Amino acid sequence: MDIKDELLKEIEALLSYKPEENTTINPNYLEYLEVEDLESIKKSLINRIGKLSKEDIAWLQQFKKDL
Repeated sequence: MDIKDELLKEIEALLSYKPEENTTINPNYLEYLEVEDLESIKKSLINRIGKLSKEDIAWLQQFKKDL
């Protein structure tokens, strides 16, 4: 799996942090997005932690160490 695929999976996980939600992103978008774009999206999602519940924050912390 290349870096773009890995980032896409991480972004999908960040978008689907609630078990009842399952968000997927069309992998064809990887053709148009650069690694920097994907990293920016991931960072933006992680920065929303302050607006989430304590339970959500605990779940999202696993992704924060990757930045």
